[in-house]
Amino acid sequence: MNILRKLSSISSPGIIRNFSVSPVNSANYKCKLLVVGGGSGGCTIAAKFARKLKKDEVFVLEPSTEHYYQPLWTLVGAGVKTVADTRRQEASVLPSNAKWIKDRAVSIDPKKGVVHTKNGDEIQYEYVVIAVGLKNDYDKVPGLSQALTDENSGVSTIYAPEYCEKTWRDLQRFNGGNAIFTFPDTLIKCPGAPQKIAYLADSYFRMTGTRSKSKVIFNTCLPVIFGVKKYADSLLKVVERKQIDVNYKTVLLEVRPDKKEAVFVNKDDKSKHTTMGYDLLHVTPPMSTPEFLRTNKELADVCGYLDVDKYTLQHKKYPNVYGIGDCTNTPNSKTAAAIAKQCHVLELNLVNTMAEQAPSANYNGYGACPLLTEYGKCILAEFVYDGVPHETLPFDQSRESTIAYYMKKDLFPFMYWNMMLKGYYHGPEFIRKIINPFGN
Repeated sequence: MNILRKLSSISSPGIIRNFSVSPVNSANYKCKLLVVGGGSGGCTIAAKFARKLKKDEVFVLEPSTEHYYQPLWTLVGAGVKTVADTRRQEASVLPSNAKWIKDRAVSIDPKKGVVHTKNGDEIQYEYVVIAVGLKNDYDKVPGLSQALTDENSGVSTIYAPEYCEKTWRDLQRFNGGNAIFTFPDTLIKCPGAPQKIAYLADSYFRMTGTRSKSKVIFNTCLPVIFGVKKYADSLLKVVERKQIDVNYKTVLLEVRPDKKEAVFVNKDDKSKHTTMGYDLLHVTPPMSTPEFLRTNKELADVCGYLDVDKYTLQHKKYPNVYGIGDCTNTPNSKTAAAIAKQCHVLELNLVNTMAEQAPSANYNGYGACPLLTEYGKCILAEFVYDGVPHETLPFDQSRESTIAYYMKKDLFPFMYWNMMLKGYYHGPEFIRKIINPFGN
């Protein structure tokens, strides 16, 4: 098997299918439901409520004209997929019955129910769902931005569409030496990805004959390899088999691309710095919520995340405000699978709120992380709050599986584009009851 295979952008406002977008001059809008963010969570919720409410009662505020299925970026970095495989036009994934304002939020006043946009528009809402995700904070690591834009630096990341194919090019150019992979000291989306790309890189180096001349290093801020013990035990065996050096509580502090050096600090003792030379450096950048949310003391917690009830997803102070996805402070793994589960809970609870009833549905913290360990092998981790395994398939999912690999590579993207974003997929509970009726 050859596993290493070798609508234009919208630049001005106008009519997009049945969408309306903001005019050149600033405007005032009113809507029943405003969805801030057109990523995975925003598209899914917009699709659900565009079917429930009247035309143009649902607004989506989203600046990007492109939508990405980000979970595939690991396979882009490993040469199995391309960025084009992960990309569709935003207009093709938003519901036609909604009004798209191609702009971004710069402030939100939950007391008045108003969002102000970068272009100077004002949007008044009755209800709002905040789904703005996380952004990469490259500047928190001095030297990182410069290194990423230098094609020959050996530094890349799978966490951005403009750089994940660079990861693949760096793997192909690697002729031995130190290959370092990092995990930052912030919450991140898809927390399994930093080690997945390390495992796939190791596999590629073995296929090309460079592994014997290489040292693969995984530097993570965490005290463990993975937060759920059942899967961590299996991953430690993978690490041992692959002879990957793991340094815990080790945080990237600085990149020196001119010297090909990376400086790390001990998480518990900030006086301990270690400088490592690299021939290849894959960086998972620090991440944070967008500034308009992070600095909003009415909506955000002390860490800058939307302050919601972890079960109902309703804001703790403002009942007409809900949140979904990576920007909330729910203590779950930030993955697309979590959003699939959250979207149904949010839908039921927001409908209740609109009917002046109390939220009744609870999110159990479900998340899934397909942990790629080889080309063709995957550990499919599924769990709920407190790191409790919650598996769907009728076998031990902590074992490396070929089936799980192809689910990750082919099935999950199909379900994302054709079911989840259209508001029809709520996670695998129904499937679990059919194929694993006696499971957890």
